[in-house]
Amino acid sequence: MSTGNKDLDYKKQVLDTKSASFCGAKWYNATIWLGSGMTTSCHHPLPHKIDVEEIKKNPKALHNTKEKKLQREMMQAGERPAGCEYCWKIEDMGPDNVSDRVYKSKIYSEEDLKTAYNTPCQKDFDLQTLEISFDRTCNFACSYCNPAFSTTWVKDIKKFGPYKDLQSDGRNHFTHEHKSSQLYGYQEDNPFVEAFWKWWESDLHKTLQELRVTGGEPLMSADMWKLFDWFKDNYGKSDTRLAINSNLCPKDSLMNDLIEKSHYVKNFDVYTSAEAIGLRAEYIRDGMDFELWKKNCVRLITEGSLSALHVMCTVNALCLDSLPALIDIMIEWKRTYGPDYPNFTLNILRFPSFQSAVVLPKRIKDDVAQQLSIKLKLFKDDLHEMEANQIARLIEYLKTIETPHTGADTLDKLQRDFKNFYTQYDTRRGKSFEKTFSNELVTWYEQI
Repeated sequence: MSTGNKDLDYKKQVLDTKSASFCGAKWYNATIWLGSGMTTSCHHPLPHKIDVEEIKKNPKALHNTKEKKLQREMMQAGERPAGCEYCWKIEDMGPDNVSDRVYKSKIYSEEDLKTAYNTPCQKDFDLQTLEISFDRTCNFACSYCNPAFSTTWVKDIKKFGPYKDLQSDGRNHFTHEHKSSQLYGYQEDNPFVEAFWKWWESDLHKTLQELRVTGGEPLMSADMWKLFDWFKDNYGKSDTRLAINSNLCPKDSLMNDLIEKSHYVKNFDVYTSAEAIGLRAEYIRDGMDFELWKKNCVRLITEGSLSALHVMCTVNALCLDSLPALIDIMIEWKRTYGPDYPNFTLNILRFPSFQSAVVLPKRIKDDVAQQLSIKLKLFKDDLHEMEANQIARLIEYLKTIETPHTGADTLDKLQRDFKNFYTQYDTRRGKSFEKTFSNELVTWYEQI
């Protein structure tokens, strides 16, 4: 019987009829960091190593690793791979909760999902959606990012040394340069990049529905512009949708080039990130000029050739007090330029755990949940179903989450790390927590 919620119906009638843990992303989606030779099935599980010798014989092993094949076997049996905790935690909050395994599966045909479920796990599968990073070159150093994904973060660590006395996550994200994230120099041959181009030019461009390039900042990568040139030179020969993740605060010349190149790609999407407004956005995403970001979003919509603009909101402890105002801006753009300009997603930050919303006092979380409830009702006719569902699940998350995520430390240690980190962050970056955020947040911060 239909519940009236298409996403929930899909979960129950399509995914759960195969197994209670089935997710199409394990077969048809990959995130691959070519700079480090790491991969995962989506952005939630921790990445694992790609066998460099295997890809020399079989470029498809960039995706079809031994670990993924084991996880496929677990899902076929209805077992939960531990790395997919993000979805299990959401689903366990209530039987009608919709996790990301729905959104990461429904983009594939039911026939493809049936084939994945019924095929022995050792078989190589052709990717349909792929997210890659050529390297970690980036002009931003966002607070929740780290040197593994940003050369500007690397410069921070080189200049000031490691962050000190952070105890709660055990991942040491802010204590070293993460040299393993960029194994090869700029002019050195990279076997992972070579395997990608070999796979892409042979048959990947024929089977792939979407190729999404992340970073770092892709507009600062030579391979990104090589890819743009491939699409220009082979216009109409591939139906692959090209998408990029960009902070949209590059040099003016790169922005102009991006707008020009967009017209040579048959299907082109841009993903960009923001979760707050004004100085608060710039505090979280160090390097951002919020007004420039807004200007470039509108330039892309009005001057470029875009299928859609996507705004990714990484929901963290610092963004909550201005997230409702950002939603107002996005609704204004939707009403002006169309429902897909932009689309937006609300991704709940888990790590670093001391920056997640779980550290905040209940009164702050409840207040934001109330504001979001008002927005959900006010803008119901402007929102895509997924957007409405993600606002609803964030509301429930803020109302119910009380304990840290698996792998994190106790709440008091998370809060101490929060204070410790941002005290050092302010000194290193020339920022001021107290002058940036709301009185209520500042009062709580000072009492930690």
